[in-house]
Amino acid sequence: MKPHYWEEAKAHLAKRDRVLRRIIKDYPDANLRTRGDAFQTLARSIVGQQISVKAAQAVWDRFEALSGRVAPAAVVALDESAMRAAGLSRMKVAYLKDLAARFHAGELKPRRWSRMQDEAIVAELVQVKGIGRWSVEMFLIFHLMRPDVLPVGDLGLQRAMERLYNAGEPLTKDGMRSLAEPWRPWASVATWYLWRSLDPVPVEY
Repeated sequence: MKPHYWEEAKAHLAKRDRVLRRIIKDYPDANLRTRGDAFQTLARSIVGQQISVKAAQAVWDRFEALSGRVAPAAVVALDESAMRAAGLSRMKVAYLKDLAARFHAGELKPRRWSRMQDEAIVAELVQVKGIGRWSVEMFLIFHLMRPDVLPVGDLGLQRAMERLYNAGEPLTKDGMRSLAEPWRPWASVATWYLWRSLDPVPVEY
């Protein structure tokens, strides 16, 4: 389901940024999508850490086949060596187990998050092993569909901004924030389209 703000955000970005105007024009019918499951979105962000989108999907497919359905109780019950055999590192197995245990015990309460500010959600979720700011930002964009998230630690966004706005030269995080100022309050949408400039197939968490 398309976010309710998508068309307004597209119009704003196309008006304020000629680079984004061109990318938006290239993808007239594409939009951000959510898988609708908080646990799976966070688990996917762990699986996807520091590997390519293609590699992450391959590992996820094996992990999903192993667990039957990627749900907290199922992951709590999984054998760790079987998870390793599916392609997960020792650290990612520990992270996924911790995440599943917290969900299963009711320590994490997803229903609260829709009423919380972005930074409050970041502060809560970074307490989970293996969940850093980048993972929470992916969760804010892909699950909660928050409109104004700028994940300056995301390598894809860094690469796209350097290539399209800085002649391929490195950008600092502050430099990225400065360039992104005209995108507010739709930084998530701008980020999503800049990812499209690198990979036409939309990533989903």
